[in-house]
Amino acid sequence: MIKASNIHKYYGNLEVLKGVDLHIKKGEIVSIVGASGAGKTTLLQILGTLDGLSNKQEGKLLVNGTETTSLNDKALAKFRNEHIGFIFQFHQLLPEFTALENVCLPAFIKKTSKSDAEKRAKELLDFLGLSQRHNHKPAELSGGEQQRVAVARALINNPAIIFADEPSGNLDSESADKLHRLFFELREKFGQTFVIVTHNKELAEMADRKLTMVDGKIVDSITVSA
Repeated sequence: MIKASNIHKYYGNLEVLKGVDLHIKKGEIVSIVGASGAGKTTLLQILGTLDGLSNKQEGKLLVNGTETTSLNDKALAKFRNEHIGFIFQFHQLLPEFTALENVCLPAFIKKTSKSDAEKRAKELLDFLGLSQRHNHKPAELSGGEQQRVAVARALINNPAIIFADEPSGNLDSESADKLHRLFFELREKFGQTFVIVTHNKELAEMADRKLTMVDGKIVDSITVSA
């Protein structure tokens, strides 16, 4: 599902990623942990094609069967829209739009018809326990509800991979626990692969595999027993 080799990332003279190699299987839930500044978010952004590696000639990034380093910006944006979903710490919902409209946005970018997009969005919102919140704007929703709308938005185009960056970092403990369990329900129902950067110890330990980053490298990979 994801094969990365020799991934380097520089910002000026600062080397943030120092030759990362990574293989993530289809349907796997992988957590990435480490101290602030270890390179976790940078790695997630590169794996999710939001940022590019600094050594395109030597490094490789294969995502869902596509060598993404060879795509131009337009092709990369199309690939990202069709194959990848993102969940961030702050839900990034547009405040002027309803929950339903926010969820539909990636589908509209994909040129999905309005009727098909809304049908799929309603199914996802209902599955996520938001059947009574379709027409509520973000300010009218709790933090946990806002994050579930963001999850629905990430799922709208049936992506193969979900990347999550501190997805429960802005939630209370009860909402965080519900969100963590939801990831596993989604994997069972839709078969998605999840790559999750987190400081939450419980979530990290729930994953199929936990990767630890130190100073721009993956230094440990632990398979968590079922």
